[in-house]
Amino acid sequence: MQSSLKLVDCIIEVHDARIPLSGRNPLFQETLGLKPHLLVLNKMDLADLTEQQKIMQHLEGEGLKNVIFTNCVKDENVKQIIPMVTELTGRSHRYHRRENLEYCIMVIGVPNVGKSSLINSLRRQHLRKGKATRVGGEPGITRAVMSKIQVSERPLMFLLDTPGVLAPRIESVETGLKLALCGTVLDHLVGEETMADYLLYTLNKHQRFGYVQHYGLGSACDNIERVLKSVAVKLGKTQKVKVLTGTGNVNVIQPNYPAAARDFLQTFRRGLLGSVMLDLDVLRGHPPAETVP
Repeated sequence: MQSSLKLVDCIIEVHDARIPLSGRNPLFQETLGLKPHLLVLNKMDLADLTEQQKIMQHLEGEGLKNVIFTNCVKDENVKQIIPMVTELTGRSHRYHRRENLEYCIMVIGVPNVGKSSLINSLRRQHLRKGKATRVGGEPGITRAVMSKIQVSERPLMFLLDTPGVLAPRIESVETGLKLALCGTVLDHLVGEETMADYLLYTLNKHQRFGYVQHYGLGSACDNIERVLKSVAVKLGKTQKVKVLTGTGNVNVIQPNYPAAARDFLQTFRRGLLGSVMLDLDVLRGHPPAETVP
């Protein structure tokens, strides 16, 4: 990414709108220098944006003034990006690229936040063309800095797609779990039942009880084992297990907890449990820098 910087006029950082304040890689800003920077908070359709104004104030307190919320699957707000990139680039010194007529933008971000989806959305909007980059529901689809991909004719604009890069150290366990819920880390590395437990805790804490209705539970519950048992029974996800007793082996039918946890996570990620703001605690606990006395 650093070696490609001399080709680049502007950097678009894509992040998940459900975690707008946490989980971004702090090394991007240090490593990629003083290039104009636009933050795109994607998957806005899955995020509860009731506190959007506070989110913007918080980000502005961190020096991020150019922010756009998008849904790249449905092309929402994507048309704002190229005019903003053009304006940001016009206000900056282009160094080695002054004589170049075309714009070159680098797309960066942690894994699985929608960088490739953004590129494909821009191509649909401005070139009426289909996919240029592979899109996947799990991290690690884009593995190398790719060649330039055209996304606009007027102005002539190309994007460089890059692999998702997580910070070498994640600031806290809770931030790590939020990133995992959003699919930026492979599930098995964290543990699906651990993630399901944190998801249940978060939904209850924010009074998001869509899971009760979705799975036909009697009421909200803070016991993950009971919730997963109900999910497994409802979905028919059970398994035979041999239990050694004093009189010999007995086959017992048990809920398949990992399968139930997987369904719980996937249902959340598809937005079927309602929109969620995973950073509500950060938003309410830490006001923007400018408002701190």
